[in-house]
Amino acid sequence: MDFGITIKPDISIERIVSLTQQAEAGGFSYGWIFDSHVIWKEPFPLLTLMAASTQTMRLGTCVTNPAVRDVTVSASLFATLNLASRGRMQLGIGRGDSSRRVLGKKPTTLENLEGFVRVFRDLNAGKTVELDGVATNFPWASGEVPRVWVAGYGPKALRTAGRIGDGVILQFADPDLIDWCLGFVREGAKEAGRDFSKFEVMSAAPVWPSDDLKTAREHVRWFPALVSNHVMDLISKYKPEELPPALTSFVNNRGGYDYHHHCEVGSDNADFVGDEVIERFCIIGPVEAHRKKLEALRKVGVTQFNIYLMCGEEERTLDVYSREVLPVYAK
Repeated sequence: MDFGITIKPDISIERIVSLTQQAEAGGFSYGWIFDSHVIWKEPFPLLTLMAASTQTMRLGTCVTNPAVRDVTVSASLFATLNLASRGRMQLGIGRGDSSRRVLGKKPTTLENLEGFVRVFRDLNAGKTVELDGVATNFPWASGEVPRVWVAGYGPKALRTAGRIGDGVILQFADPDLIDWCLGFVREGAKEAGRDFSKFEVMSAAPVWPSDDLKTAREHVRWFPALVSNHVMDLISKYKPEELPPALTSFVNNRGGYDYHHHCEVGSDNADFVGDEVIERFCIIGPVEAHRKKLEALRKVGVTQFNIYLMCGEEERTLDVYSREVLPVYAK
């Protein structure tokens, strides 16, 4: 199993670079960054710096979306970064959450996402595509196409991930729910005649290694609140029997959500989140508990565990994982 980190770009640029370098030196093979250009810093200049300060780490968005930038802009950004990083770029993409909702807009459609991915791949591959009747290509692109990771929760999005993605992003560390999700991803791959054995599966969640469970819970309580935004969207589209209670029941007492405090430790957004869902969705506790949970994730098919590195004491978390967790999975 590979390991990655995701950085929330609300910290200093110097620290973003420093954490990325520390992670690469400690054995992490992926470096991701959130894309929510209104509430946080624009990710693409930061990815440029991350690429310039690393040697082997694969880098990308976790996640961008098809709606905030024209597809030719996004494709050009990745093609340029692929040249700068010598082919290390990865595209993490979804329908859009905070970057859309903070502007009063809804996430875009799965159809738009699918069309975006098709054009993105073709342009990065150096192919010519017809856009509004105009033949468009990047003659300068390297021809290397970044791996595409599609984020999703509901059956339709997960089937789309299996149909068009090289990997899927699942934002929780609950092995049972991941197993449920992968059933739909497999269906999508089968529909498209694709080999699921070559498919990558990411579990993305915050961690807090410590014997002090009370403190640990408070550092990650924001994360199920983040997930709840997507769950509320699912509840509006699916019948109750089509979704597992383990995914939906925790939002029963959910209040409003302020995107200006998105992914924020101690935010009122998470007041409704109970301890049980924290322990299912995140990884907390002694190091041995982390190893046990990671092994359960590996057994259900997770190929990359991505730490949402935004809970405080980020350097300590990287140090603990580099010394006491990653060596267990060294290839």
